[in-house]
Amino acid sequence: MEMVVWVVWVLFLGVAQASNVTYDGRSLIINGEHKILFSGSIHYPRSTPQMWPSLIAKAKEGGLDVIQTYVFWNLHEPQQGQFDFSGRNDIIRFIKEIQAQGLYACLRIGPFIEAEWTYGGLPFWLHDVQGIAFRTDNKLFKYHMQRFTTKIVRMMQSEKLYASQGGPVILSQIENEYKNIEPAYHEERPRYIRWAAAMAVGLHTGVPWVMCKQDDAPDPVINACNGLRCGETFAGPNKPNKPWIWTENWTSFYQAYGEEPYMRSAADIAFHVALFIAKKGSYINYYMYHGGTNFGRRAAAYMVTSYYDQAPLDEYGLIRQPKWGHLKELHAAVKLCSNSLLSGVQSIVPLGQLQEAYVFKRNSGECSAFLINNDGTRVAKVMFQNHLYELPQKSISILPDCKIIAFNTAKVTAQTSTRSMILSEKFDTIIRWEVYKEPVPDFGRTSLRANTLLEHMSTTKDTLDYLWCTFRYNHSSDAETSLLNVQSNGHVVHAFVNNAFIGTAHGSHKESGFTLEKTVHFNKGTNDVALLSVMVGLPDSGAHLERKAAGLHTVRVQDKDCTRQSWGYQVGLLGEKLQIYTEQGLKNVKWSRFGSSVQRRLTWYKTVFNAPAGNDPVALNLGSMKKGEAWVNGQSIGRYWISFRTPNMNPSQKWYNVPRSFLRPTNNLVVLLEEEDGYPTGITIDTVSITKVCGHVTDSHLPPVTSGVTQNQRGKGDKKNPGRLPTVHLQCPPERNISKILFASFGTPSGDCESYSIGSCHSSRSRTIIEAACTRIRRCSIPQSEEYFGEDPCPGITKALLVDAQCT
Repeated sequence: MEMVVWVVWVLFLGVAQASNVTYDGRSLIINGEHKILFSGSIHYPRSTPQMWPSLIAKAKEGGLDVIQTYVFWNLHEPQQGQFDFSGRNDIIRFIKEIQAQGLYACLRIGPFIEAEWTYGGLPFWLHDVQGIAFRTDNKLFKYHMQRFTTKIVRMMQSEKLYASQGGPVILSQIENEYKNIEPAYHEERPRYIRWAAAMAVGLHTGVPWVMCKQDDAPDPVINACNGLRCGETFAGPNKPNKPWIWTENWTSFYQAYGEEPYMRSAADIAFHVALFIAKKGSYINYYMYHGGTNFGRRAAAYMVTSYYDQAPLDEYGLIRQPKWGHLKELHAAVKLCSNSLLSGVQSIVPLGQLQEAYVFKRNSGECSAFLINNDGTRVAKVMFQNHLYELPQKSISILPDCKIIAFNTAKVTAQTSTRSMILSEKFDTIIRWEVYKEPVPDFGRTSLRANTLLEHMSTTKDTLDYLWCTFRYNHSSDAETSLLNVQSNGHVVHAFVNNAFIGTAHGSHKESGFTLEKTVHFNKGTNDVALLSVMVGLPDSGAHLERKAAGLHTVRVQDKDCTRQSWGYQVGLLGEKLQIYTEQGLKNVKWSRFGSSVQRRLTWYKTVFNAPAGNDPVALNLGSMKKGEAWVNGQSIGRYWISFRTPNMNPSQKWYNVPRSFLRPTNNLVVLLEEEDGYPTGITIDTVSITKVCGHVTDSHLPPVTSGVTQNQRGKGDKKNPGRLPTVHLQCPPERNISKILFASFGTPSGDCESYSIGSCHSSRSRTIIEAACTRIRRCSIPQSEEYFGEDPCPGITKALLVDAQCT
């Protein structure tokens, strides 16, 4: 088989080494060894440097081999030629931490990334380059794209971070999901893709490059899949000498304000990973493994501040069970099959109408198999190699030796954990708060003028969310009221007439525009109208991104079109200009005591708090607020939008992550900019912890009946095969022990870990035995066995064990 090879010899630490990364049709080859690799996306700016070691360690413990990250151009070059690689932007430190923990890295340079990140990761100054067109065969864009890509590659090379230099980076990506937009670029699209591939390969990193969702990725670049079900949707590599690579397996999905979180089960993820592996997949990346937080103004249009909180590691870095544990077991089972998968011959054996086996057999006789039941409604009994197997509905059983099932994707035995927010401090008295009322400008106080409505993004340059648009309206009609009509393709507008609030309106992630329409009482003569146009992130995708417009585009008062008249503008709010969210800046204005229960629009609030004791993550509960932005000790923890409710009338996000590294022991400053009429006395500081763990197993979690094994034998287990007994494994987080057994039933408990009750069959000794075995320790294991409980409460009936425990 043809093989593409990158080999770079370097002098590393005084010793000549060759750490080449190559590939063939089966997999990536690292130092001459074929690899099946599990990867997880962790984005360095969506967490903090203090969190990185723990996140990477938990990913490694979960069975990952690779950490994958985008590179965020607009973070690193916010102004042309001015670079920032400090703090959360320190990508070199992040890659070195991956290396220190013995994992590989995948660097998705892009430099367009989308990623639900404002402007898709492109710096907004690109928009103002005369004659530029993004992501096409445009000389100016290609110049800047190559310049930044080259800078990142040279930085990596200077720190010897590519595998070709003995470093951890084994794979790089250029461009990102270009297939989604390429029809808009006609004959320019193949030229651009060929150029991007040649440019990247020409940088001589010594490792392969990939393009995701790019079926025609030019050689030697590998085309990769993104999506929920790449085992079903991916047509495969575009050349037989390229491996099957899945760069984004979505563990949940991004969430916009006004939308409920997308919940993807551990069983569904595991099924599609196993299917991709069975079809010769060799690299799978979970997007995201840890989503983290969109601090500041970095979230794209309408995106919530929390990112992929339903990932195996949640926003705060806590392990989310059972997703993390089930995938860990999957990884271990696949690794048991590695020899057969990587060097065996694949055959597909039909087992039924919707059932089949993918079998990998080596010349030595070593054999592994994946038994697939594609029926989503029925359990299937199949014969495979003269053995009878029972396959749960929509599941894959992995047999590392073609005999014994080591793992089934539908049988989730990992514990379920419950995350809780524990109250630490209240801000429930008005004397704790001070306020500053943001002034509403009028036309006469503005210095930026135009005879038309200006486009929002081009005016603010993505430096701030807010743009005041003011004009004077002469009301000569005898009518007491007139209709104000404001049309916007931005995100929010707040309207004021003669300094009085008139109304507000907003769009949504699924709308291209919206209208504010209000009946307004105007004074006879001249009236000052001030419209605050608000962006909640910039667009992050789509063809011709540089042409996209936002903000107000039509304003009418009754029958008069006011769009093309004299307008006065103010970029941003005065409080932002004076940086009153910082300890130094807050001295630039006069703060007042908060002494009113009537809330005013556009108000700044400030108070102080002490850091909660312990090491648990910290969150700010903003459930009593409406819309705005929050800062802690001068660092923005992101936008909030509590008033934008989901169809179920829930806020899309209520708690906001405050990293411990943002805090000091006492007198932490919190400042809020509230656009609407939120009430700050309902805010609390909470800590985040895993307070409950629950396990639930049944006889169905045993290996299925095979010929020569009786139901009685497989239910007993023995010293040689202890794993043949289904077992509840409970484990509290570090520094916490099992303090109380909340529920325990050996028999036929009804329900699951979300909701349960004692069934018709129940061992009365369940709680006593489990309390003796598990309380006051961090972890314990309880087999589902009548021998363990000293009785069989209902002979002849299939039994289960459900235990719910409290951690303190």
